[in-house]
Amino acid sequence: MTNVDIPVVGVRNPALPDAQWQSLLRTRATDPLAIARAYDARARASGVLSERDTLFLVAADHPARGSLRSGDDAMAMADRRSLLARLVAALEHPDVDGVLGSPDVVEELLLLGALEGKLVIGSMNRGGLDGASWTMDDRFTGYDAASIAACGLDGGKMLLRIDDEDPSTAGTLEGCAQAVSELAALGLVAMVEPLPYHRSDDGGLTLRKDVPALARAITIASALGNTSAYTWLKMPSCEDPEAVFNATTLPCVVLGGVPSRDPAEDLASWGRALIQPTVRGLVVGRALLYPPDGDVRSAVDAAARVLRSAHEGER
Repeated sequence: MTNVDIPVVGVRNPALPDAQWQSLLRTRATDPLAIARAYDARARASGVLSERDTLFLVAADHPARGSLRSGDDAMAMADRRSLLARLVAALEHPDVDGVLGSPDVVEELLLLGALEGKLVIGSMNRGGLDGASWTMDDRFTGYDAASIAACGLDGGKMLLRIDDEDPSTAGTLEGCAQAVSELAALGLVAMVEPLPYHRSDDGGLTLRKDVPALARAITIASALGNTSAYTWLKMPSCEDPEAVFNATTLPCVVLGGVPSRDPAEDLASWGRALIQPTVRGLVVGRALLYPPDGDVRSAVDAAARVLRSAHEGER
């Protein structure tokens, strides 16, 4: 099923065409070895950075943690046919370098032929389920370093949520440190997403985006593992990106995060972070895959223009 041009039907509610969807389902049920063949046959990207010296990935590992909401739709990412169509549409944009995803999503995109020549970062720890009492216990339940190498992927991504009041953070730190070391030993990118959180009295978790908390998270993540040679950091934009991204020399990407109700403000916020010297690109999921007007191609194109402008103007 590789090397298939997958059209996307509809703008507001994209879906894979019937023939392609049925073919995917049939392959899933009758030919499990097709996945191994697709991994082996995939043409890999030539390097981590594009010819523009930037990196632009779409993220699709949210469902693996049970996080399905986008905007007002609590079940948005539960429709796999629609999610895959949106990903295919995003990956067709010439400025999109690849995908960050859990094994199931990566393998479906492989079977659809959507990852030829693309960078693929495998998501590693998805055990801190959204809304669970143990949500901060981000155990490794997806790819590991060995499988990332065996599958010919380009690196692994790990979530490092930091809450000084939650003992689960210690285990996540240890797991991430081990993963960074194992990926580096194989010459593979370790993309660490360090996010500081605060737990309110009612138990709710809030992402901290103040400069001291984000800078502290960067310094913690930078030191994980026995080498930082292959470590990249995935960080949110904030009000003072210069102060935050000055906390490291490691290459960074800006994460799209939870989309706001104002896509223009999202773009402006990313743009302020993208001009920082250590920032090399964007990794965005729901904000581009589920834009308010439903037009994935236009949302991706707008983000690509912001990335191009930031780097063509400053480098």
